[in-house]
Amino acid sequence: MGLILGGLIAIVVIVIVIWIVAAYNSLVTLKKRAQNGWAQIDVQLNRRHDLIPNLVNSVKGYMKFEQETLQKVIDARSKALGAGNIKDKMDAENKLTGTLGRLIAVFERYPDLKANQNVSSLMEQLTDTENKIAYARQFYNDIVTRYNTKTMVFPSNFVANIFHFEEMSLFEISEEIKKDPKVDLNF
Repeated sequence: MGLILGGLIAIVVIVIVIWIVAAYNSLVTLKKRAQNGWAQIDVQLNRRHDLIPNLVNSVKGYMKFEQETLQKVIDARSKALGAGNIKDKMDAENKLTGTLGRLIAVFERYPDLKANQNVSSLMEQLTDTENKIAYARQFYNDIVTRYNTKTMVFPSNFVANIFHFEEMSLFEISEEIKKDPKVDLNF
């Protein structure tokens, strides 16, 4: 009888250990996928950062009356480049996205600028990059949501708490960016 009880206890302990290892590995896998998702976003953000100075320099001469808009784009880019942690970077990138949206709206007011091949090419590259950022953001947010859910649901939340798996931030678009930019067409 004691041998059977000892065997049952051993089986229960083995099952619990296997479950803990599986839950831990699942959490690590999701966290690493989320980190990879952020790295993919970061690649596209860096591409955008590289395009902005070329775009600003290309449109400067045409947009003499829009120097404030151009300066806001440059300032927002600088803040995005200088952001330290992921949360600060997300906030700075949201501000940069908003200022770029205003620049694109202003761009529509200048027919000569739209006809310029270099500027059109840069705008096309920027639009392509923005689309890639949106796709990468969606992938990242999907993985982070799965990870965050796993850290909170029973019983994997026990493993998450024991090994200090912390909630990760979603890369959400701010409400300001969701609004259409307002452009005054009166010169």
